[in-house]
Amino acid sequence: MVSGLVEKPFTLSYDEFLALPRKTVDCDIHCVTTWSRLDNTFEGVPVQSLLERAGIKPAAKHCLVVAEQGFTTNLPLSDLDRSENLVALKWAGEWLTPEHGWPARLLVPHLYFWKSAKWVRGFELLDEDLPGFWEQNGYHMRGDPWKEERYGGRGLTQHEINKFRNASKKIAR
Repeated sequence: MVSGLVEKPFTLSYDEFLALPRKTVDCDIHCVTTWSRLDNTFEGVPVQSLLERAGIKPAAKHCLVVAEQGFTTNLPLSDLDRSENLVALKWAGEWLTPEHGWPARLLVPHLYFWKSAKWVRGFELLDEDLPGFWEQNGYHMRGDPWKEERYGGRGLTQHEINKFRNASKKIAR
């Protein structure tokens, strides 16, 4: 599903999604907890092809990635709309396992791996940066491993979290 500030919002069934053209990406991944895994190969649907299909409106500057069980993460559109980003289906030639995000996980290899949300369901393009789950709990709003952007300060209060949730619901209408 791609919604929000797009010209042509759309939703795909899993079978329709699996039928889309795929590509492979070789990359390193970096966890906020200070481990890295080098030389990974992921296969999936290029994020750019999904964004192109939806037609990004000029006002869109950010994305709230929506995943299972209410999990979200935020990304500047400039970090999401990159050629190496995928909605990944496979790792090292094998289908992802549920523990690692099956049936699909976002891959944003240039940022910390928490930005590569597991069990991804869609993208909501926004004109403002709304914090996702970990960002509401004190993680950095961007997460660049080369700048050590691990933590962004205090977590949000429940009142602040509700404000962001309500803003997101208004945009989705």
